[in-house]
Amino acid sequence: MTAPEIDVEKLSAEQAATELERLAAEIAEHDRRYHSDDAPTVTDAEYDALRRRNLAIEQAFPALVRADSPSRRVGGAVSEKFEKVRHAVPMLSLDNAFSDDDVRDFAERVRRYLRLPADAVLPITAEPKIDGLSLSLRYEGGRLAVAATRGDGQVGENVTANARTITDIPEILSGNPPAVLEVRGEVYLSHADFLELNRKQEAEGKPLYVNPRNTAAGSLRQLDPSITASRPLKFFAYAWGEVSTMPADTQMGMVAALADYGFRVNDLMKRFDDVDELLEHYGKIEVERGTLPYDIDGVVYKVDDIALQERLGFVSRSPRWAIAHKFPAEKAATVLNGIDIQVGRTGALTPVARLEPVTVGGVVVTNATLHNAEEIGRLGIKIGDTVIVQRAGDVIPQILGFVEEKRPADARNFTFPEVCPCHLKTPVARDTTAGGVEGVVRRCSGEFACPYQRIEHLRHFVSRRAFDIEGLGEKQIEFFFNDEDLPVKSPADIFTLAERDAASLKKLKDKEGWGSLSASNLFAAIETRRTIELDRMIYGLGIRHVGETTARTLARAYGSWQAVHDAALAVARGDTQAREDMDALDDIGDAVIDAVARYFGEDHNRDLVEKLAAQVNVVDAEMPQSDSPVAGKTVVFTGGLERMSRDEAKAMAERFGVKVSGSVSSKTDLVVAGPGAGSKLKKAAELGIEVIDENGWFELIGAG
Repeated sequence: MTAPEIDVEKLSAEQAATELERLAAEIAEHDRRYHSDDAPTVTDAEYDALRRRNLAIEQAFPALVRADSPSRRVGGAVSEKFEKVRHAVPMLSLDNAFSDDDVRDFAERVRRYLRLPADAVLPITAEPKIDGLSLSLRYEGGRLAVAATRGDGQVGENVTANARTITDIPEILSGNPPAVLEVRGEVYLSHADFLELNRKQEAEGKPLYVNPRNTAAGSLRQLDPSITASRPLKFFAYAWGEVSTMPADTQMGMVAALADYGFRVNDLMKRFDDVDELLEHYGKIEVERGTLPYDIDGVVYKVDDIALQERLGFVSRSPRWAIAHKFPAEKAATVLNGIDIQVGRTGALTPVARLEPVTVGGVVVTNATLHNAEEIGRLGIKIGDTVIVQRAGDVIPQILGFVEEKRPADARNFTFPEVCPCHLKTPVARDTTAGGVEGVVRRCSGEFACPYQRIEHLRHFVSRRAFDIEGLGEKQIEFFFNDEDLPVKSPADIFTLAERDAASLKKLKDKEGWGSLSASNLFAAIETRRTIELDRMIYGLGIRHVGETTARTLARAYGSWQAVHDAALAVARGDTQAREDMDALDDIGDAVIDAVARYFGEDHNRDLVEKLAAQVNVVDAEMPQSDSPVAGKTVVFTGGLERMSRDEAKAMAERFGVKVSGSVSSKTDLVVAGPGAGSKLKKAAELGIEVIDENGWFELIGAG
């Protein structure tokens, strides 16, 4: 039995670690395709299933929660095309419910957290979940100031000029709005408008748009606002971010206020006092779904009382007081024409099904990911089979199985390649854990010798969270990678572009797609990133298992590039003390250390790093305060924090020189306990460790 088929409760720790690694990488790639490219390649149901399995494993093995866990992330990376906007209040995602029991569990969790008696009324609102692009609109003095996409939840894209072209978005608010009001909602295309757009595309001989959601997202994220203006985008308002003075104390009241200010709100939004009534309303909306003029993929429930929302707070990437009840998937049958192999940045080989085009729920789909060879074996499918495909959103479906009685005589098995499709004949190897257990992921062993990996590594290097070079996005990287005159094959090559261009007979400004201004701007942007923060330098190298959080941990621990470099080389040489020192760091374990050792242990990678280091100036990391009242202490946060999230608490503590631990032991100096603290609080009492509440923590660090 392969790893994906093993029930969570039957997984060993080694198998769980392997699964979490696979899930983190796969979900991150799907997030990028959905949020950054507006081109998802899996269904909502398939994506949700990946997240549910990840969460189930994390709950069963809390010690294995990864620093780059999907449960710690929201949304996707911000496009390099737009200015960046930091949200005053993060735009978080919602947890999902897939059954009536899930909804009842949600209501019970809320009641338990609030300690409400069984007979206490708990009003909850229900509203359709619009399938579009989330947008935040900031009004100052009643005038639209900034419009931004969700982005990664913390930082979005500035699309103000485009948002002004949407007729549903008022430039000046009606009535008497607060001085500062951040309105949030969904940009979408109606079914009629989408069909009309495709009629025009067909008449002009242009490719048809795939679905309303992606078309709306792409329309809003145009560099030319006139293109956005030509698309009949609409906007529903349903939430808020920063508000200087709250005009109401309930969810329903706030949405009514938004309507008074001039926004369109959904008339299917209702408030109920009973879970059965919620579910009945869900059923009505599901029945009406096909007759609505816009796409929805579920119903969102929110605790109505805003004071209770504030008490409930957030868990990781989502609020405790809201949940999305998703609709069941739609299905259809089609023929499996073939299976292609895609190679990702880390060399992982992913099989992709090529389907005979089929319409599922009004959308034509042609591809589906098959994850790995084990998934193909589990499904028992052959090329030529009639397969059942499922779609739960306006995206590419998943394959559920095949129709046995329709299997043709010439159906053939798919043989997973033993060499990479890059045609360099580099062998494909299966991942193995430290204990020698084989995983399901197969990778090309060529590293940077493999062109698929090399170009993906370069795209990662220039991405927003790494070196963030303006004007050097995925398309430009591909251009330079393939350009004969100014090739970019490694990160260091980027920083020699201007010099090489000056010496070249064929100037960049004369090439198709470029000009004097764009070439000059690119060289200037590259020059500004010649000085780079230490954590970005580490993250930009693309070391497996070293995400943003791990890169920051390494940067803060070692302080300088030279120290990180020397420690990595020592670990690669098998230096026991260097390994122990790295292992002692928070969020750093064997997987990270082994990945660092492998990376710096390869001649090609060391050469790449040395050449890059010679081109850039790496700024030392900001070190934690050594003179704070809590510097050097080990602190444990437990229970429900009300003034900050757990991640915010950890980040704050680390700035004050604290080591944050996840468990209470004799080495713990202080426990900060919120409501609902359990075993950790009991352990602290047994060990005689000082315990304070959240307010006491703020007083201790002098933050009021």
